[in-house]
Amino acid sequence: MRVSFCQGLLTGAIALNLLILYYVSQAQQQIMEKRRDPGRGSRKAALPASGLEGSMGGLVGVGAGMVGAGGVGGEGSSHGPRVTVLLREFENFENYVGDVARSFLHQRPELPFLAVSDTPPYPPLSLPEGARLLVLSPSPEQPPQAHRPEFHVQTEFVLLVPDGVELEQGRAVERLIRELEGEGGGPVRLVASPVLARSTVQCLHLRVSLREWTATYSTAASGTSGSVCTALQGDVVVLIRSEDLFNLSVPLGRPLLPSLFIQTSLHGWKVKLLESPCFSPSHRPLFSSAHNQWKADSHLKEATSQLMRNFGLKRLLLADGKEQWHGCGKETERCFGTVRDDTPEYLYLERWTPPCCLHALRETTKYVINILESSGVRYWLEGGSLLGAARQQDIIPWDYDVDLGIYLEDVPNCDYLKNLDSGSLVDANGYVWERAVEGDFYRVQYSEANHLHVDLWPFYPRNGVMTKDTWMEHKQDMEFPEHFLQPLVPMPFAGITTYGPNNHRTFLELKFGEGVIENPQYPNPAKKRLDRSRL
Repeated sequence: MRVSFCQGLLTGAIALNLLILYYVSQAQQQIMEKRRDPGRGSRKAALPASGLEGSMGGLVGVGAGMVGAGGVGGEGSSHGPRVTVLLREFENFENYVGDVARSFLHQRPELPFLAVSDTPPYPPLSLPEGARLLVLSPSPEQPPQAHRPEFHVQTEFVLLVPDGVELEQGRAVERLIRELEGEGGGPVRLVASPVLARSTVQCLHLRVSLREWTATYSTAASGTSGSVCTALQGDVVVLIRSEDLFNLSVPLGRPLLPSLFIQTSLHGWKVKLLESPCFSPSHRPLFSSAHNQWKADSHLKEATSQLMRNFGLKRLLLADGKEQWHGCGKETERCFGTVRDDTPEYLYLERWTPPCCLHALRETTKYVINILESSGVRYWLEGGSLLGAARQQDIIPWDYDVDLGIYLEDVPNCDYLKNLDSGSLVDANGYVWERAVEGDFYRVQYSEANHLHVDLWPFYPRNGVMTKDTWMEHKQDMEFPEHFLQPLVPMPFAGITTYGPNNHRTFLELKFGEGVIENPQYPNPAKKRLDRSRL
């Protein structure tokens, strides 16, 4: 059998690809073995100099080599240290990073100590020998790995410590390692010890719903030794495997603990809180003046808001019942842009209406309905808003506006509507009343900046049928018998009592089709369909 030139060329290419695949897999295996056993084999060459050494006094830059490259013994192993001590949270204007490093290195000089900052600290840190600084912001003259923390930790574990703590007993680290190893790779993937501060550490349950843009904290155990939960509140030292830490999308986000626990809870990981060993707060309070404390609190607030934006979380429900909002408000634009094909952009992200937007829609709805009722304007829930009232007495979780039908003949009764033939009106509470540019109907916006809105559709009777002058390209936008409005009936909606058509089921099935209440779907299934199994 003769082999053609093309067949021979193809065979050679296949063989070459298989050879390359083999060597790549061998190289990956060696990298993983070196991560698990950093003491074995020769060390790679140090990264290029960071440019920080020498130019900032006692500051040691990342270019001096990888953390964990030195030291023998430690943690009962002849291969080198198993833990890198990492300090992430500190303020440039006042901190104790140098003291923390000296405390740990005095007790355990073989442990690598890494301080991590977004930008070069000013004033420069004064770090002892054996401690290093990693700056996360890239520099154009350095390779990308110079600023990536996973390239600077060559130990099996990372010990995350807060500013101002002190290591009094050198063997405390082994206790944490034994506890974590004793879990055998189960759901407990972190262990923590408290810092002896004024307030106790609290174990919390954390539920993160990315679809609803919300993180909910609730009280868990009382904080006794061995408590297992999904988040902690208070000053703690946390041990985690390096592999787990750097498998997180944002391993060293700030604020560190909220960032860490939001991500680990999404992975289904848990943290075990121990009563001992405890770490001493050698510097408490952290800040020497009320002004510095105010600056630190402001930075924490800013960092929290930025983290929530990065993670796509608009609302935090705290364990004490308080709420934090990180989405849009009356003075800002809404969270999503112009809606195309009845499908807002958040549906393509597998998310529903942001809770801040739902809050604004509810507030606008309550306000508008109060105006209509006090003005003697007959109204009823229309379209998807009536559907939401029938299903759950609220706005549909993925809806982006509220629709109300009104009697056209009642428009002159309302001062805000009767003069809207041209232009718009901003009332004393900041709501914007306008005639919609899309046709002969009215729109009330949450504010001049935030265009979340309630649409008011003026209908009038003709031969017993309710009709109007502007029709949209929606299947449910149709005429209907007036008897559905005689009488109007009370319906709970968005936290208040509103009015809707009598026999709302028949009304909705006339507009949307049979079984529409029991079978939810997105507004335009041709563009995006609802996965009902996830409801």
